[in-house]
Amino acid sequence: MDTTKLEEFAAQIAQERVGAALSLLTHLGDQLGIWRAMAGAGPLTSADLAERTGLAERYLREWLAGQAVAGHVEYAGGRYTLPPEHAAVLADDDSPVAQAGAVQANAAMWLAADAIAEAFRTGEGFGWHRHDVRLFEGTARFFGPLYRQSLTKQWLPALDGVTARLESGARVLDVGCGHGSSTVLMAQAYPNSRFEGLDSHAGSITQAAQAAVKAGVEDRVRFTVGEAGQGRTGPWDLVCFFDALHDMGDPVGAAARARGQLAADGTLLVVEPYAADRFEDRIGDPVSMVYYAASTLCCVPNSLAQDTGTALGAQAGESRILRVLRDAGFTRARLALATDYNLVFEARG
Repeated sequence: MDTTKLEEFAAQIAQERVGAALSLLTHLGDQLGIWRAMAGAGPLTSADLAERTGLAERYLREWLAGQAVAGHVEYAGGRYTLPPEHAAVLADDDSPVAQAGAVQANAAMWLAADAIAEAFRTGEGFGWHRHDVRLFEGTARFFGPLYRQSLTKQWLPALDGVTARLESGARVLDVGCGHGSSTVLMAQAYPNSRFEGLDSHAGSITQAAQAAVKAGVEDRVRFTVGEAGQGRTGPWDLVCFFDALHDMGDPVGAAARARGQLAADGTLLVVEPYAADRFEDRIGDPVSMVYYAASTLCCVPNSLAQDTGTALGAQAGESRILRVLRDAGFTRARLALATDYNLVFEARG
């Protein structure tokens, strides 16, 4: 046995345990509103924070000490400060670097661990709807900053002629819309177009409808509970799958149904997590580590819970997604854009 290799790996697992433990404390800070209470408040004692939040001082004292040891908050003279740079990550969902939603989603995955372990034994699926609500909320919060940065500024402009069509007025279907972040963003950016968001999870559709009202776009957005291919019929000028196609039991069938509802000159947009065709090419990459964890705990089980159960996984890669689109009948399918986090596909014909 290589003792150096043993010690290095033991240290790696120990560091991963530290991260897991700290993530639980980070999630508590988010769930209890502690981060938001500290943001912009300056130096606070545990008693000050208890008064601001209505929480028990003794618990806060222990939590704050842990955050100071981890470097999440600054400590001096018996007072704790959340720096503005850290507040942008933990206390502001509108920040481009917000991560509290991702930690919230991780908490839901921990809660599903026993059920997923049983699925490993039986080979059965575990549907999205069976997860704790923290997964739905956390996923929406996690993708929100990415969509705000990328959807109308990078992804849609990468498609041939689509933004001009949206500006003049188009019909758009957003399949697997979740809480509606992507649908609402497009409606805000393109007021002459009309949008429908479709998702199989009723609770998410309720949240999406509320988000549309809050954003003031309810007059041009409709949300419907249903599977891919359901909802109001086309023809659609644009059909979108944002981080959703790989989750479906039958992605080829879903893409084929979308093709059947497209206008003659319509476009299919598919956004997937960044992945290589060979997982070996991503070994050691932290982004892929996160995607594979989510895929094992959420994406593959959800697909296996549906008919066909293709289980593409969140790291299917460019070649596999293009094959799905071609098998669905699209004669023209291409990778339109690759970023550090996403692959953007365009399909027509």
